[in-house]
Amino acid sequence: MQVRIINQIPASTVRKKRVCAYVRVSTDSRRQEDSLENQTATYERLIKENPEYEFVGVYADQGISGYCENRPQFQKMLERARVGELDLIITKSISRFARNTVTVLKFARELKNLSVGIFFEEQNINTLSGDGEMMLAVLASFAQEESRSMSENNKWSIKKKFERGEVLINTTRFCGYDKNEYGDLVVNRKGAEIVRLLFDLYLMNIGCSRLSDLLNYLGVKTMTDSQWEGGTIGGMLSNEKYKGDFHLQKYYTPPTQRNATRRNQGEVQSYYISENHEPIVSPELWGQVQEMREYRKKERNIGQDGTKKFQNRYPLSGKLVCPFCGKTLRRRQVYNKKIQWLCSTYIEKGKKACRGIRIDDAALVGLNITEQTVVEEVVQNGKKHYCYTRKTDFDCGIRNSTDSAETENGGVLPGVNRPRRTVIKL
Repeated sequence: MQVRIINQIPASTVRKKRVCAYVRVSTDSRRQEDSLENQTATYERLIKENPEYEFVGVYADQGISGYCENRPQFQKMLERARVGELDLIITKSISRFARNTVTVLKFARELKNLSVGIFFEEQNINTLSGDGEMMLAVLASFAQEESRSMSENNKWSIKKKFERGEVLINTTRFCGYDKNEYGDLVVNRKGAEIVRLLFDLYLMNIGCSRLSDLLNYLGVKTMTDSQWEGGTIGGMLSNEKYKGDFHLQKYYTPPTQRNATRRNQGEVQSYYISENHEPIVSPELWGQVQEMREYRKKERNIGQDGTKKFQNRYPLSGKLVCPFCGKTLRRRQVYNKKIQWLCSTYIEKGKKACRGIRIDDAALVGLNITEQTVVEEVVQNGKKHYCYTRKTDFDCGIRNSTDSAETENGGVLPGVNRPRRTVIKL
């Protein structure tokens, strides 16, 4: 019998586990910022002190909910795992990793298939262990239910504040007002001048888009130091706070959704407080502006909620779509009283925002377009043509060659049961 001795592999040649840590806090408060710094330092020391670990880094997200998957550091960590640069992720608890059971299991399984484990300290679970996924599913469900319960408690607390007439508003994004030491709204003189100017000019028949162009031309910045938009001014002109009132719970979050608000059309209780603070414009002026806005809506056939804008004014309104930005085309009278359809983004923001597309109204006469259709301009043999594609097909990446059926003033267009384009010769 012969005994052969196999030398032990030196410890220095055994590859260490590449380990990182993930930490998260859901608010930007100073207390949570300190907690984030402490967690980062603790995990860095913990990993570096383990002789079997190679420290890869600590990924930390602050002020982001665990329901959100698009966390910058979280996604950066996943990318490193996907390219084979991680072996183990250490995190404090399941709720720190994610608040949603589906999200936890989805990424845990993906990482497990990549041979990357997640170790949850509080629950003492390693996803690479035999019963790790079963335990993870159970405990993640508890974490999700705990988060839901906390959310319901917060909603109840806010509702009680509303019932007592306590207002909640962030004035850092609210032009015209600041907060005093008691949390009450006080007029900001510089911002109030902008508000009064907008109300006065609107009654002089200057629309929201032109008002935004004027403020941008004058170099006036918004509260966030950005450019003015027509929609922003429209919201200001309809804001009851500028006449001293306060409508609480104008928006709400549906029970089945998170991070998504809806206009409250009576789905939940709302509260209206009159003469809550010093007004910037008189109630009479505010009322006149609302009458003007309603008049313009009716004149342009816009629905009460603003969602029907440009949809019913002409037969093709809302049906023609720009291929570059995805916005609808608007009917405009241009030089020599010529009627054309132009990209709405191009009209509002210029060619820097979208190169846009335009098509003569005469080229569309006789076409039976019954659904949203993307209009593209192509050049064949030195001549300009237009191609039409169903938006549903266009969004799926369907691209047909321009040798489809050609017509002079009509023919098969999107709305029939085949994903083809029709080319119209001009």
